[in-house]
Amino acid sequence: MTAEELAKVAEEAIKYRKEELGVKTEVKYEEVRIYTDEELKNYTDEDIKAFKCKHDIPDLLELEKGPWPSFVSDAIREAVHRRNLPDDKVLMAKDCVEDLLGQLQLSYIDKETHWKHGGIVGVFGYGGGVIGRYSDAQEKFPGIWAFHTLRINQPASKFYTTDYLRALCDIWEYRGSGLMNVHGSTGDIVCLGTVTEQLEPMFFDLTHDLGVDLGGSGSNLRTPSCCMGKALCEFAMFDTQDMCYELTMHYQDELHRPAFPYKFKFKFDGCPNCCVASIARADMSYIGTWRDEIRIDQEAVRAYVAGEIPPNAGAHAGREWGKFDIQREVIDLCPSKCMEWDGKVLKIDNKECVRCMHCINVMPRALRVGEDTGISILFGAKAPILEGAQMSLLTIPFMKSERPYDNVKELVDKVWEWWMEEGKNRERLGELIQRFSLQKFLEVIGVPPMPQMIKEPRSNPYVFWKEEEVPGGWERTIEEYRKRHPR
Repeated sequence: MTAEELAKVAEEAIKYRKEELGVKTEVKYEEVRIYTDEELKNYTDEDIKAFKCKHDIPDLLELEKGPWPSFVSDAIREAVHRRNLPDDKVLMAKDCVEDLLGQLQLSYIDKETHWKHGGIVGVFGYGGGVIGRYSDAQEKFPGIWAFHTLRINQPASKFYTTDYLRALCDIWEYRGSGLMNVHGSTGDIVCLGTVTEQLEPMFFDLTHDLGVDLGGSGSNLRTPSCCMGKALCEFAMFDTQDMCYELTMHYQDELHRPAFPYKFKFKFDGCPNCCVASIARADMSYIGTWRDEIRIDQEAVRAYVAGEIPPNAGAHAGREWGKFDIQREVIDLCPSKCMEWDGKVLKIDNKECVRCMHCINVMPRALRVGEDTGISILFGAKAPILEGAQMSLLTIPFMKSERPYDNVKELVDKVWEWWMEEGKNRERLGELIQRFSLQKFLEVIGVPPMPQMIKEPRSNPYVFWKEEEVPGGWERTIEEYRKRHPR
């Protein structure tokens, strides 16, 4: 049986299994919709202007006056919409959004949050995916006595159908507050606010009607995310979507049952342009790269210099920037100074190239990445929680990325085993590496030190050796020294 035939058999098996479990393979909005068109459009702009919240919210109303879109305006729109829905079409308090605005106003006055975080709350069998939220001012704001948040595992590259998005909005309007955060800093779609009784029904609707799972929350593997990859981007050097999906499915237990010292994030960038900012946000960053030479079309380079092709693929159009200056805009901005232009030929010293892609971004029709592609793996990025913010550390300069990614999984398992053994509570991987040293981390994963790991030479002359690395150990005689260094 050929690989294509095997893939088709596997696809049919998955489809059969989903149908057997009652999971829909394709969402059709008309089959799962909850609201009519009239119920979805049950207010006018005049209703929004005439809205009077049940609580006095002067500070929040100030936030609507700036030049930028305001979350307050969105919340008010949702509050008006919920007021006009039939009582049997909402399972959470109809005025929950108004109570939410009231509590936020109180937080501004008191200069402290009125949310109590946590509690034993979730869906059966999952330790992650639901973030418990309770109000500590329930007497004033009974509509949000509980305001639990659900993270929804997004598809690779966040490709959605409108049927899926409309169905998700309907379900959340019905079972929750109707407020959502669509791919903010966490990566997932976040459904903001529901009560404990609606968690299990919401989970059932998500898995059976929409065919999606909850994302990661708590001290576990957070929902992996990736750039658009080879689906839409010519620069992608590995299949980010496939790798993201494979690791998501392989590490389901770590995603849903928190057992780590703290959170752990995978992010997949198809090239060094880093569209999902893995180098700044992921404990383990996968970034597409190449290890052969940059391909150069010298005719196209000369066309850029002559002004026949707009630089940066025309991204800076709309203003007069002057004539394109390859020396100033490309050569002088190369971080490793590996490029040279003599007026006719562009030369690149590829062994000095650090793969930043600046030159390729400026002249994409003249320069292309190499053909021998794979991934670089970096570790330890995080936001400033316990320690300051950290960027990822380049640890594996180049690795091939091919299914079933056993080489990557083996590395992940080594890292997790050490982190779970040595990590303190709420200590990210980058902080653990900082505490134990890069040398110890490299020993754990079995990787030798390499020049690519070092930003710049040390400013002191000391080199620290282990005894087993020194011939003869620490106990040596002058006779042994003389044998190696005769007078």
